Amino acid sequence: MDISIFGIGYVGAVSAGCLSADGHRVTAVDTNPSKVDAINQGRSPIVEPGLEDLIRRGVAAGVLRATTDAAEAIRATEVSIICVGTPSLDNGNLDLGYVARVCEDIAAQLRDKPGFHTVVIRSTMLPGSMATIVRPALERISGKRAGDDFGLAIYPEFMREGTAIKDYYEAGAIIFGAVDHRTELLLRDLTDGLKGSVHVTDLATAEAIKYANNAWHATKIVFANEIGAFCRKFDIDSHEVMRILCADRRLNISPAYLRPGFAYGGSCLPKDLRALQYKAKTVDLEMPLLEALPRSNEAQIQRVVDLVRSVGSRNVGMVGLSFKGGTDDLRESPAVELAERLFGKGYKLRIFDRNVDYARLTGSNLSFIQTRIPHLSDLLTGDLAAVANQSDILVVTHGDLGGADFPKLRPDQVVIDVARVPGAATSGARYIGLCW
Repeated sequence: MDISIFGIGYVGAVSAGCLSADGHRVTAVDTNPSKVDAINQGRSPIVEPGLEDLIRRGVAAGVLRATTDAAEAIRATEVSIICVGTPSLDNGNLDLGYVARVCEDIAAQLRDKPGFHTVVIRSTMLPGSMATIVRPALERISGKRAGDDFGLAIYPEFMREGTAIKDYYEAGAIIFGAVDHRTELLLRDLTDGLKGSVHVTDLATAEAIKYANNAWHATKIVFANEIGAFCRKFDIDSHEVMRILCADRRLNISPAYLRPGFAYGGSCLPKDLRALQYKAKTVDLEMPLLEALPRSNEAQIQRVVDLVRSVGSRNVGMVGLSFKGGTDDLRESPAVELAERLFGKGYKLRIFDRNVDYARLTGSNLSFIQTRIPHLSDLLTGDLAAVANQSDILVVTHGDLGGADFPKLRPDQVVIDVARVPGAATSGARYIGLCW
């Protein structure tokens, strides 16, 4: 393909080198003459292992060049990839001025350019930026419509400095957010042969994936460092601890626990986090990330309370009381905490849990309920139909009930689903998901 790349910074330079190495004809565009000169002389404008060799070979083969003339580059190509910077503002927001200006430059050329031209964003932008900045600028100035008259997509990058070329060719996942099918096919062709599963989604989801990735990476680094600081206090080799932690591919390094939903609970996680924090305090060690977990967990419970309150009715049914499906364990269950808050605020409450029978509760389970909600016997029922039919709001707290088992509801009822239970969204009632 004939490709123009706007921005010869880190992402743009690597993309230009790799695309030219793949046989595409690449025109790199930048307002900085020194970067343009570096490319045209076969030199890399950034320090990145292996990149200068790719650029030198691309220039020598006549498939890579650079220019400051944006108009000429757009006229000579069929795809424009925007890789300009999105630096931070003082308030933490992003400065999308460079993106907006490049979109305006491209749109001005698209106004009179015949044929179908595709615009692809690789710059990192917050969700909603494609819809509120990129697309409006392109359509307003070009007088054309995205998806019909020109292609539009976002193709987030996941390249690390120092291993960027390897990351380009061996991405863990390849994500496109495309407005039109023609652009999706073009991007599939552009990335054909790269390793990594391809995921095609909408624009906002593709924007969000980049931020989810980086937030997760930062979380892992801070988590490892806090565990490392804790281990050092007690003369434990933290690298050995983390090596063995990462050996568990079933729960630790896996999709387990990475599905947005309700708060954590049960007999292990809350207790062990408290114990870890206590032990850290005995040696004057701060662990801010781990100390924040209970507060964030509590906020997730409050979000459900706020959703119930937003509906307006005070007639509420709950499906699920144990801390997760498939068990009768009520200890530190977030569903119990939710029930306590709703009951305390005067809501008329009915609760169904197929695994919880008040008459059969014993030991710590019984003690926990007698302490937290001693009136549970008046709220808990084994009649799902009664809970469903007599409630204006049905809150589903875990996945013990779903699919064909989920009750059919009336259009005037509301389902608040905190576990993304199959059948909840198609029950006939108005549906509200906690995190989706």
